[in-house]
Amino acid sequence: MSGSGSREGFGSPPWDPADSVSELEDTRAIPGRGNAGRPQQDKPGSGADSGDNADGAEQPPSARRARKRPRRRSALVELLVLGVIAIVLALIIKTYAIQAFFIPSASMENTLDIGDRVLINKVVYDFRGIHRGDIIVFDGNGSWDFNPPSSPNIFSRFANDLEGIVGISHDSSIYIKRVIGLPGDHVVCCNANGQITVNGVPLSEKSYLYPGNQPSAQPFNITVPSGRLWVMGDHRAVSYDSRGHMGDPGGGTIPENAVLGRAFVIIWPPSRWGILNIPATFEQPQLNSPPASNSSAALAAAMDNGTPLQSAGPVAAALPLALGFTGAVPLTWLQHRTRRRLSARRKRRRAADTE
Repeated sequence: MSGSGSREGFGSPPWDPADSVSELEDTRAIPGRGNAGRPQQDKPGSGADSGDNADGAEQPPSARRARKRPRRRSALVELLVLGVIAIVLALIIKTYAIQAFFIPSASMENTLDIGDRVLINKVVYDFRGIHRGDIIVFDGNGSWDFNPPSSPNIFSRFANDLEGIVGISHDSSIYIKRVIGLPGDHVVCCNANGQITVNGVPLSEKSYLYPGNQPSAQPFNITVPSGRLWVMGDHRAVSYDSRGHMGDPGGGTIPENAVLGRAFVIIWPPSRWGILNIPATFEQPQLNSPPASNSSAALAAAMDNGTPLQSAGPVAAALPLALGFTGAVPLTWLQHRTRRRLSARRKRRRAADTE
């Protein structure tokens, strides 16, 4: 049989022996049998993470960007929610527990310098009375300031609250002084040694008075009325305190219920950081002896040994609820976020098992 006849024969191969055989990569898969050639290698961009759709076609870049947008929006929403929660918690803490105050004047030098920021404890006097030697922050409206305060709108009040969070509020009716006399105390300036006496006991004030200041250049003799306090600054030469308001109702004293809290620490600047302790001179046990006075009311007040504990008012009663809310909000958020992460992890594992 001739060469041409061999090509035209019924069972002859369709190529010459000299013709090249097709590459195995070009062979097609037989249904149900897989690829007839060698195993196909994974190509870059293939697989579950390649962004291909179910038919094996690669998704366009616009589709991948659209899939990422919800994640970015979700992150922005979470940051916004965190910011709102942080502000709410800060306002709650500032209202019910701790608040920062800026020192604008020299009346408490050198204990407190101009520009210092202090924290005040607003709940301490719900658990104990006011002590002599405490540094207190109080509202002077009605005792030292008699101009009716203006009523700011809701936006102004909110701005003032935000300022109060970081201690930059400059309310002119808010004062910071040291407690010298409690209700019923007989406070006198001065004895033969130039010292202020409380219930006949001289105070050794050198440790906290401004260097070179005398206890007081202005004499006074007062029995502190019930429910009121006699307060003075540590820089006596420049402090406009109870001595400067002796002609006002209350004889210069301030009401106990005007006290906002006790200053207990300097937080700024870092070089001034420190705890504001009660000076040792106010720990003298003789200070609690009743003064010799013909006033039975003053004697009864002095026997109370300071400010009696008062029943919790509306603010103190709401404190547990506020603290509970403070703890519940972040815990609820963390629980929700943890649940979402665990759910996403389970979905990824199930998807990996099915591949």
